[in-house]
Amino acid sequence: MQRRLALKIDVDTLRGTREGVPRLIELLRQHEAGATFLFSLGPDHTGRALRRAFRPGFMKKVSRTSVLEHYGLKTLLYGTLLPGPDIGRIAAPIMREVAAAGFETGVHTWDHVRWQDGVALADPDWTANEMTRAIERYREIFGAPPLVHGAAGWQMNRHALRLTQRLGFALASDCRGTHPFIPVWDGEPVRCMQLPTTLPTLDEMIGLDGVDAGNVAPRLLEQTAEDRRAVQVFTLHAELEGMKLAPVLDRLLAGWRAQGFDLVSLGFIADRLNAASLPRHRVTMGSVPGRSGELLVQDGAFLATPDAPPPGPDEDNPLFMRPRR
Repeated sequence: MQRRLALKIDVDTLRGTREGVPRLIELLRQHEAGATFLFSLGPDHTGRALRRAFRPGFMKKVSRTSVLEHYGLKTLLYGTLLPGPDIGRIAAPIMREVAAAGFETGVHTWDHVRWQDGVALADPDWTANEMTRAIERYREIFGAPPLVHGAAGWQMNRHALRLTQRLGFALASDCRGTHPFIPVWDGEPVRCMQLPTTLPTLDEMIGLDGVDAGNVAPRLLEQTAEDRRAVQVFTLHAELEGMKLAPVLDRLLAGWRAQGFDLVSLGFIADRLNAASLPRHRVTMGSVPGRSGELLVQDGAFLATPDAPPPGPDEDNPLFMRPRR
C-alpha cells in the first residue's frame, strides 16, 4: 500500500511570501516533492494579532516559539504602527512563480488576522465578502478560479463551510482530523471534501515535552513511522519552515522519503479519492495540544451513509489507522 503525505504550506505574511516561498520552492525541488501553497491575498495586518495576548495559552506559545525571531519586528508592526501592505498586489509575481514551478496553489484567506479573529462569530455577509475578495484577487493573479481552500488558523463557521461548496472549491483543508471525509454541519453535508491536517505542526511541538528545533524532526518522524495511515497531511508555514526552520524541514523531507512516503499536493490525494465513498463526519470546534484557542476539528463519530461504509481495521483500506502506542 502506497503511503502519501501532502505538504500544505500556509503563507500568512508579506515577508513569508517574499522570503520564505522562494526558499521552499528550492527545497521542495531538491527533494522532488509536491506541495500546495495557500496564499493570504490581501493586507498583512500581522501586528493586530497581538490582541490575542489575553487568550489562554497565547503568550506561552509566543514565548516558546520565538515569534519575533521568525516574523521580524517590521511584520509585527503591520496594521498597528505601520500600514498593512497589500500582499497580493506586491507579491503577485512570486505567487505566479509557484504555479509556474508546477506546485498547486489555493486560497488561505484575504486578511489573515481579520479572518482568524473574526470568522467564528461572523454573519453570512461578512463571511461571503471575505471569501469572495480572496477569490477575486486569486483570479487576478492566476487567471483562473481557485480550487483549494485552507482556512487561516483552521478557523471556520457554518457559512464559510457551506461556501466552500457554493463558491466552487474542489477540496478544502480547513480543519484538524484523522482522514479525508465529507463534512457535516448541523446535519447538512457539505459537498466539498476535507483533507484535514493530521500531524502536529512544528510550532505546536517546539517548547513542549523537551522538544526543540534540534530534535523536533526525529520526534515527528517517530510518529509517522508508527502511524500506519495511508494519507497524512502536514501543515507548514512559509514564515517558519521557509526561513529559520528550513533545516528542520530538510531533515523531515528526507526522513519521510526514507519511510516510503510520496510527498505530494492536496490535489494529488483528492484526485485519487472517490468523494461519494468518503465517510461523513460532523465538524465542531475543539482544541489541539500546543495551540491556543479553539479551531475546527473532525468529530471522531462516523455518520453512516448508504454509499460510504465506515473505515474498518483493514490495512488495505486507504483510511486505515493503527492506534498510537
